[in-house]
Amino acid sequence: MWIWKQIDIDFLEKRGIVLPEDLQKDIEGMSFTETAQYFMDRFQLNEPMEAIKDEWNAMAKDFYANRIPLKHDVKKIINHALKEGIKLGIGTSNSRELLMTVLEAHQMVSHFDAMRTSCEVKVGKPSPDIFLKVAEDLDVLPSKCLVFEDTYAGVQAARNAGMRVIAIYDEISAPYHSEIAEAADHFIFGFSEIADDRS
Repeated sequence: MWIWKQIDIDFLEKRGIVLPEDLQKDIEGMSFTETAQYFMDRFQLNEPMEAIKDEWNAMAKDFYANRIPLKHDVKKIINHALKEGIKLGIGTSNSRELLMTVLEAHQMVSHFDAMRTSCEVKVGKPSPDIFLKVAEDLDVLPSKCLVFEDTYAGVQAARNAGMRVIAIYDEISAPYHSEIAEAADHFIFGFSEIADDRS
C-alpha cells in the first residue's frame, strides 16, 4: 500500500495537479479500472483508460519486483497452511501484472490455489464480489473462509461476503485504525502475533 501515495503524487504532478488529501480514502478498495475511471472523472483527464493503467503498472513494477518485502512472518502462516492442506487464495484490488510480479519475486506463485483481481468482477471492494469469486474458485463456502486485510474497504468486503476477517495494521490505513479494528473479527499489528512456532 505504501508506494501508491507516492505514485499518485508523481502521476498527478506530471499533469500539474496537487494530490487531494481525501484521494486515498476515496479510492480505497477500488479496482484498477475503477480507480482509472475515478481519476479520469475527477481530474478531467483526456487520456485513454488503458494508457493510465499502463503508466501506473510501469511506475510500480520496480517496487513490486525489487523493493517490496513480504510482511514479517507471513511466510510462516503460508507454510503452515500449505502443510495443513488449507487452500489459499488472493483477492486484490491491484493489477494482475503487479500481483504476478510480486509473487514471482518471492517465488510464491505456486502457493496459491486461486488469484483474482477486482477488475475481474463487477464491483471492487467494499462489495463482496472479489472474495466471493475467490471462494468459488477454491470451492469453499464463504462461511469457511478467513480473510486477512489491511484496509477498511477490504474488511468491509470480507464481512459483506459472510467471511471472517483478521485485519492487519498497515501504515497507509493508520488514520482509520479504530474503524478497521471495530469492523474486523480480530486485529493484529503483525503476523508474528499469530505465527507462534508455525514454520
